[in-house]
Amino acid sequence: MRKTFEGLTTKEIREVGMYGCTEAQMREAVESGSTFRFSGPAMVVASMLSDAQEMMAYEQPDFNTIEDQRQLLNRAKFVLFTYITDRETV
Repeated sequence: MRKTFEGLTTKEIREVGMYGCTEAQMREAVESGSTFRFSGPAMVVASMLSDAQEMMAYEQPDFNTIEDQRQLLNRAKFVLFTYITDRETV
């Protein structure tokens, strides 16, 4: 096991692969952010999508840039489904 994943559960290792962090870390980062507190989760998603769009502007993206984009889009989907979609179905 890589040192990066020491002490993580199988679920947390999968989350790091999808998001670049665990869901708990992502919740903490999202909920403690000023954009979330003052503008709401929709603006957090919009900001993430804008960041991903900006990353696409690179002429020759390398593997790390593409991986960062993929994880960023997964984080945006997490925020969308966790904070927006769930509230609409209640």
